[in-house]
This record gives sequence, C-alpha cells and structure tokens, in this order.
Amino acid sequence: MSRTPQQIFQSYIYAGAMTRNPDALAENFTEDGVYEAPLVPAGAAFPRRLVGREEIRDGMAAYYERLPKDDRSPNFEKSGFVLHTTADPDVFIAEIDMVFDSGEGSNEQDTVVSLVQIFRIRDGKIAQVRDYFTPDLVS
Repeated sequence: MSRTPQQIFQSYIYAGAMTRNPDALAENFTEDGVYEAPLVPAGAAFPRRLVGREEIRDGMAAYYERLPKDDRSPNFEKSGFVLHTTADPDVFIAEIDMVFDSGEGSNEQDTVVSLVQIFRIRDGKIAQVRDYFTPDLVS
C-alpha cells in the first residue's frame, strides 16, 4: 500500500521530533535509506549523514541520549508546515516553521525555527531526506 506524502511526513515527524523514538524513525526509511543534514558541520553532535536503517536508528538514538532532559520541546499546535509536490511523484518538499515554547513562567519569547526538508520516496518509505536547518540549533 502506497502512502501519501502527508502520511509519510506525519509519520516521520511523529517518530522523530514528537516522540524521539529512533526505532520508529528508522522504520520510516528504506533498508538503504539516507538521512542528510548538509549544513551541519563535520564532527558535530548531530549526525550530518546516516546511511541505512540501522545507522539511522543508532545515530539518532545516540543524539537523543545526549539531549538535555530539560530540552524545550516543539509546540505542534503553534507550528506549521506546507508540503510541496514536484513533477517527480517520488519527491516532495516540506517547508516547516517549528515553534518551541519559552516554557512555563519564562519571560523569554517562543522560538521559531524555519527549515526545509526534501524527501525522496521509494515503495512508500523514505529513500532519502535532506534536512536543511541552521546548524547551531543542534549544537
């Protein structure tokens, strides 16, 4: 059964940003799937390139473990995204404005992070995602 770009994207976001579940995240990818964050410098804590479902699982699990327990979580009610289909039915683009709450009782304003992700799909799974965001967000 083929999934729509909307279904693929929602499953990917739920597994990654919402629940930080590396097993569920990896299952969104083909066996040879590739995750790339081309703007992240080499040697950063956040993985720049992961190849294969197992490497995606292990790499993201290691990153999630390093996150501070008080790390601010995204507010999905305030956040938004637009999916763009392309002339290639196996490629879609996600434009995302993710909002991170300032936290209870904080005098700080919410933080808005804008990013773009390009998805290449094969057989209803992610064959490649290129994730473009400001690298200092994950340092």
